[in-house]
Amino acid sequence: MGLSPLISRHILPFALKMLYASLRISVTPQSWKMQLTDKGAILTFWHGKMAIGWLLARRLFPAHKLVAVVSLSEDGRALSDTLQQLDFTLIRGSSSRGGDEVKRAMQEAIKRKYIVVLTPDGPRGPLKQFKYGTLRIASSNRYPLVFAEISYAKAWKLKSWDEFEIPKPFSRTVITLHTLDLPEFESEEKLRLYTANLSDRLGHA
Repeated sequence: MGLSPLISRHILPFALKMLYASLRISVTPQSWKMQLTDKGAILTFWHGKMAIGWLLARRLFPAHKLVAVVSLSEDGRALSDTLQQLDFTLIRGSSSRGGDEVKRAMQEAIKRKYIVVLTPDGPRGPLKQFKYGTLRIASSNRYPLVFAEISYAKAWKLKSWDEFEIPKPFSRTVITLHTLDLPEFESEEKLRLYTANLSDRLGHA
C-alpha cells in the first residue's frame, strides 16, 4: 500500500527538510563544479540514499531548475508528490516503462541547462548497478554526469532491496562527488563492460 497524499505531499517533505538541516554535511572535492561545462548535467546517487539525495541536489545546484526522473509505480507516485513539494519538475517513467519518452525528455531538459536528477539503480535494481541508458545518454551527447557518494556516520538501514538508509539526526554525513568523463562507446559490448566496471567501482558507496 502506498503512502497517503497527506503524508507524501505534506508530512514527508517537511520531515526530510528537518532531517537534512540537522546533518553535519561535508562535500568534497570543493573544486568539482570547475569540471562542469555551462550545459545542464545529470546528477545521480544510489536508490538507497534517497533520504537526503534529493535535497543534496538542491544544495549543489541552488540556481538551477531540477528535474527528477521518477518511475510510474505506486511508490513513484508518492515520491513524485514529495518531490513536487521540494520544487522539482518531474519526468515520469523508467528504462522498462516509457524509456524512449524518458530519454527525449532528459535530453530536452539538459539542453535547457537544467539538472536531471535520478537514481541509476532504480526503481527496482539490481542494487548499486548503473543502467545502460543513463550512461548512453550522457556519453552520446557529451553531457556531464556527476555521481554523489553519500556516507552516514550513523544511520538506520532498512531490510529492502536497495538497503535504504535513513541517517540519524545530527549525524556526520560525507559527500564525495565523482564527475565522470565518459568515453564514446564504439559498441554495445564496450558500453556494457564500462557500465559493469563503473558499478563495481562505485558500488561500495
